Amino acid sequence: MSNREDETLAQAAVTALTGQLALAPKPGLPDPRDLGARTTGQDHCSLRWSAKALAPGLAAMAAAARRTGEPTSELRAELGAIGRSTEHSVGLAGGGHRGALWVLGLLVAAAALEPRAAGRDLAATAKRLAAHPDRRAPRRPSRGSSVSAKYGAAGARGEARAGFPHVRRALDALSAARSAGAREPYARLDALLTVMSTLQDTELLYTVGPHGLRHVQAGARGVLEAGSTSTEAGGAALAAFDDDLHARAWSPRGSSGLVAGALFLDSLPVVVSSPARAA
Repeated sequence: MSNREDETLAQAAVTALTGQLALAPKPGLPDPRDLGARTTGQDHCSLRWSAKALAPGLAAMAAAARRTGEPTSELRAELGAIGRSTEHSVGLAGGGHRGALWVLGLLVAAAALEPRAAGRDLAATAKRLAAHPDRRAPRRPSRGSSVSAKYGAAGARGEARAGFPHVRRALDALSAARSAGAREPYARLDALLTVMSTLQDTELLYTVGPHGLRHVQAGARGVLEAGSTSTEAGGAALAAFDDDLHARAWSPRGSSGLVAGALFLDSLPVVVSSPARAA
């Protein structure tokens, strides 16, 4: 059974995910304008609803980590089992968020293992967890693993085993944008585009191949090089990039879960201390 701290971590992760969903415009990704489910097949409202179904599973992951106390192979197997059960619950609630569940599950478990650690240190703890194989996982190749093998892309597992480098890049982009005076929505959009500009997104590789991936990466870089999303030129570049991806029906889904992970880590200095203040 999870305690209050576990539930607080889980809610912080869900809040980070819904905060990522609320950003607009997100090129090729669902956002509050996307009531017609133009690209993804799932509209913004249904994704916000199904995001809430992650909370019990994330709390259970935090509880398992707190009980185990170390990033062991046994904990990794338990997290995998909880994750598969949570995927089923999210599917019943409308689906989506598989990538975000992978990222947030490992980071929530890391936060429970190291409650006083900073975000970057938690990425290192998540790396130690991800280094263990999931012994109970079904022995069948996933789409992501097949694409990773074909193109040499890191994929979701590679990102975790490398200590979530794109989560850390997103944290750097958030900090840089805030230091430059950007308002929070623009700082978060800059973080998303920073991830998009270099991520070897296996979803894009599967649907549109290496040429399409390079097109998306170049489009994201173009927005940032125009002056970031908080400037007039950057805003115009973002609108054009958004129109382009929606016209092509291309969706860089891998970036969204990593940005949610960054927003979760970014929230932790406040979130972890709140139960103690309220006690």
